[in-house]
Amino acid sequence: MEKSYRSIKRIVRGVHTTDGAGVHLVRVVGQNDIDDFDPFLMLDAFDSDDPADYVAGFPWHPHRGIETVTYLIEGDIEHGDSLGNRGSIKDDDCQWMTAGSGIIHQEMPQATDSMLGAQLWLNLPADDKMCDPQYGDIQKENVPVVKDDIATVRVLAGSYGEIEGAFQGQHVPMTYLDVEVNPNQEWEFPSDPEATLFVYLVSGSASFDGGENFEDHHQAVLFTQDEYLRVKAGKEGARMLLLQAHPLHEPVAWGGPVVMNTDEELRQAFKDIRNDTFIRHEPAM
Repeated sequence: MEKSYRSIKRIVRGVHTTDGAGVHLVRVVGQNDIDDFDPFLMLDAFDSDDPADYVAGFPWHPHRGIETVTYLIEGDIEHGDSLGNRGSIKDDDCQWMTAGSGIIHQEMPQATDSMLGAQLWLNLPADDKMCDPQYGDIQKENVPVVKDDIATVRVLAGSYGEIEGAFQGQHVPMTYLDVEVNPNQEWEFPSDPEATLFVYLVSGSASFDGGENFEDHHQAVLFTQDEYLRVKAGKEGARMLLLQAHPLHEPVAWGGPVVMNTDEELRQAFKDIRNDTFIRHEPAM
């Protein structure tokens, strides 16, 4: 049977912006993209060799109703939260945080030679918006690496072929791959035909299903639903982050760090913040 390949549905070019206490980043996917990228809400890319761009960090701030997935190819981010967690995300580490009913945390990048990576916001289903907050730390030594003559694939979450990833989403099962395709090689990914799938090009250049060649590293390429994704790397190879998950098809009420389903729920969240009733769990002892 002839294979059926995904084609490009939409290209989103990132916008340079600042967030937190003055962190310079590229917002690749944001609030204007939630219908097409469902269940993915946001993708912020970090790509700087100048610590002045990011050391101001993201001081203490709340989240509710989402999961954040922070992956660093290079860099160092110290973090802490209202659960009592403390630690660092370093080269090739990943952290999957379920904000659920409410969490207050901070993320403070440290000065290094390079800060390269991304933070993804993943929506939570309505039934799980108020679940207990939790962390899923993904250490680089626990990430399966599949390597052949065509590509090197780091399986952060979900699965790749028969290989299970380092983490499995409890609320929204997601595939998260860091893929390096060798120069001039063609790589195929057998995707879930009903899932939303997009890639973020980190370095190099690539074309998809025989289309135009992409060299702009600050854009997301969203694909139509189909069985396979085909990638052809350029002469310097291509490194990309691949994200795949089933859409939720639910209403979104989004206000800053809180994402709920209705405006009433959103108002309640900010009322909870004002009244100091936002945290609904006991800190770890």
